[in-house]
Amino acid sequence: MADSLTPEQRSANMSRIRGKNTKPELIVRRLLHARGYRYRLHGSAAGAKLPGRPDLVFPGRRKVIFVNGCFWHAHSCKVGQHEPKSNTEFWQAKRSRTAARDEAQRQELHAAGWDVLTVWECEFKKSSDLGSLEERLIGFLG
Repeated sequence: MADSLTPEQRSANMSRIRGKNTKPELIVRRLLHARGYRYRLHGSAAGAKLPGRPDLVFPGRRKVIFVNGCFWHAHSCKVGQHEPKSNTEFWQAKRSRTAARDEAQRQELHAAGWDVLTVWECEFKKSSDLGSLEERLIGFLG
């Protein structure tokens, strides 16, 4: 199936997709801040950037949280398993590279003594899930 947008329109749409300060990330930040947790943003710890630039860093606890989009990081949910109909080879390669890079970065963080939690975008879909998400976050942070 051919793309219904011109390359210029598609490029304009894709350029608006953010990697930082996304809605799911802001929700996690708001939940944790309200509970009294303080953190650093986007991979900063002691002046150095951590592998993968985690969304939330808790330097004193040696814990990091990634808030990932299901499609972009090829999550096992319905959204993450969706395959685009156009330019399929490109998207398969891009998403598999992203998943491999994520795993390598997790391993680097573990090797450096950091605990890692990944929160997926699909966990925010229902407001009833926010309670269980909050419990998971609190349980991880201790």
